[in-house]
Amino acid sequence: MSSSPSGRVVVTCGPSYEPIDEVRRITNQSTGKLGIRLSNRLAADGWSVACLKGVGAQHPEPLSESVERIRFTTNDHLLERLEALPERDQVAAVFHAAALCDFKVRTVQDSTGTSIGSTKISSRAGEMTLILEPATKLISHLRRIFPQARIVGWKYELEGSRDEVIAKGTRQLQENETDLCVLNGRAYGTGFGALRPDGTLTHVANYDALCDWLAAWLREAR
Repeated sequence: MSSSPSGRVVVTCGPSYEPIDEVRRITNQSTGKLGIRLSNRLAADGWSVACLKGVGAQHPEPLSESVERIRFTTNDHLLERLEALPERDQVAAVFHAAALCDFKVRTVQDSTGTSIGSTKISSRAGEMTLILEPATKLISHLRRIFPQARIVGWKYELEGSRDEVIAKGTRQLQENETDLCVLNGRAYGTGFGALRPDGTLTHVANYDALCDWLAAWLREAR
């Protein structure tokens, strides 16, 4: 990455996937829109931006030519990509907006409970059961990888109340030593909430307002 008067930032966006076989996969519904828009906004402010974008991100908005593009597939692949970034101790901020898989496939079993191992499981195999196990929780590694950075996580929830989402965001901040948690999803309501470790919550109305707020927050922190 080229140097910049403002410094370097990292943005993750889009979905990861976890393979069932070499053809099929499980993934999340994420277009990468927020991460792309945030990368472009930070680049316009003069930051040197690396955008790690899931291969399944389909949002048509292009990344700025000045943004470094790095693609990833699975949770573990994204972790490898982040660990391979040069001069990680000089990264000023990490915006971890990627929608990563919570589970990965441990085994695939047929109706008798026998494991099926195949590069492409036949559609004639009949009823199958996927045995899932937790996938790598990448946010728990970010403080180790980027010891000097301001780290922003996301908490997307569909069920529960706004207070419950805030409680989950607070737990994420405490457990992962992050500096900000962005709350959204049906449980939070319209717009986004930016939650600080001291409990301060700032509401913003939409994608562009969030990108502007995060850019200002980063300038102040810097």
